[in-house]
Parts: sequence; C-alpha cells; structure tokens
Amino acid sequence: NKVTNLRLALKKFNGVVIQPNQTFSFWDVLGSANAKNGYVSGMVLSNGKVSEGVGGGLCQLSNFLFWIFLHADVEIVERHHHSVDAFPDSGRTLPYGSGATVYENYLDLKIKNSSSAPLQIKLWLTEDCLKGQILSDRPSAKKFHLVEKNHLFVERKGQYFRFNEIIRETHREGIKLSEKKILVNFSPVIYPVTNEYFSERGYEVVHL
Repeated sequence: NKVTNLRLALKKFNGVVIQPNQTFSFWDVLGSANAKNGYVSGMVLSNGKVSEGVGGGLCQLSNFLFWIFLHADVEIVERHHHSVDAFPDSGRTLPYGSGATVYENYLDLKIKNSSSAPLQIKLWLTEDCLKGQILSDRPSAKKFHLVEKNHLFVERKGQYFRFNEIIRETHREGIKLSEKKILVNFSPVIYPVTNEYFSERGYEVVHL
C-alpha cells in the first residue's frame, strides 16, 4: 500500500520547478491524500504510536525530499522531526533525525529556493528504492555536506531518549566556507533497548 501511495504522490512532485525566492510546500504540491484521490491505508506514526491511516507511507517521501533539499542551496522554512524514535537501527546510512514528518493540515515541509537558479525535483521508483535528484539549468558553485555531532542516548528514570545535532557545511572549490547547526533532535525511544544494543553499536549513554 505504501508503494501505491508513493506512486500517486510522485506524479505530483516529479518535474516540479521551484523558482528563485519561491517557497515549496509539500502539501501545496500534493493536495489531499484521501481515498477520493486514490490513496489507500498504510502505516502512520502519530502521537508516538504506529497505526494505519489513508495515505500512510508518505513520510518516506517527505524524509527523502528533505534529505536531498539539504544538499541544495535552499533555506528551511518549516520542518518537523518525528515525535519518537520508533524503530531500532538496522543498516542505517543517514544520521538519526535527518528526516521530516508531515501531517495534512498540521505539519508541512517548506523550503525556499535561496539560489539564483530554478531547481527541479526529479523522482522515481525502482523495484526496491525511492530515488531522486535536484536538477538545475546551471551549475552551483556551492556544495553542502551534512555532519552529525553529539549523538547519544539519555536515560532518565528508566525512559530512554535519543539526541543529536546535524550541521550543514557549505563548501566551494573544496574549501569550507561556513557551517550552521540546522537540526537538533531529542525524542523518546519507544522500542526495547539493552546495554548490549548500545555496546554493539558503540552508542554513548548518559544516565540522569
């Protein structure tokens, strides 16, 4: 069902052009993810609980869009991180908390094109993956790198929380021009964890 919802959504997003100084909104592009528009029930993470809802799975698209936007010359206008750390790491390749959750009429993903060139969203599905690019009709002199810092788990009265900071570095011709803290994540962990889980992955734990 998630794939069905993603296929419908990609028809809206693929090819969208964001002009200089224009603000992109996830929901303005998508419209309503309801059954009338063909969306089906899928997994939804809301208020710290996993459930089913029409349009479920679209957060995978917002997560992905946010990640590729972070590598373009854009300004983050609105972004919300997931309220909980819902699943244990398994083959994680991106920093924790580098996604963006959306919820119709409440939580949006908005970015502003800060460059002097139009940016075009290109998205497609393979058998196993959601893939995409941000394209432009002229090269950008800037390159962006994401760095995770201060990643740790915090335990307080038997409840675990996860924390990290994500820094975006701006480079030009291989020289770092600047860095900016763009994300701070702090969420309760809702899956079981043990000392073995932390030690196997080399995670730092702070007990309060």
